[in-house]
Amino acid sequence: MAEAELDRALDLLRDHKVRLTPQRRTILEYLITHHTHPSVEMIYDDLKGNVDNISMATVYNTLKLLVDYNLVIELKNGDGSTHYDYFGHPHYHVVCDNCGKITDVFDEHFSEITREMAEMTRKKTHYLVTGNNIEVHGLCPECQRKLHLNR
Repeated sequence: MAEAELDRALDLLRDHKVRLTPQRRTILEYLITHHTHPSVEMIYDDLKGNVDNISMATVYNTLKLLVDYNLVIELKNGDGSTHYDYFGHPHYHVVCDNCGKITDVFDEHFSEITREMAEMTRKKTHYLVTGNNIEVHGLCPECQRKLHLNR
């Protein structure tokens, strides 16, 4: 499945005449195959030993490009850091308020819910809705155990 996602994303970029450097391709593939919601630093640290001519600036610029083409979304963490997520399959996120862990939640009804939310928002505000970023907050199972909250 990851290969098909990569092909789809690369086709979209080619259709927009985006130059596909080896670094851009590698960063995109990394995001498709890693569901860890990495930061720029995490991506750079993971790739610097294996990819020629990669720098923090390359990672920043590539992420900005991928965000501009709606392939990747930015997630602001509670600690002020920014994390990135490949958004090939629409989903929402649950964020642990204790440790900051971000988890993808895939649900067959998500697209329908977001369409309804966009329509409701348009009716109530007359905004042209161009997207959303839904987050649910709580405590992850590990933090519940650490805090002795699971029963």
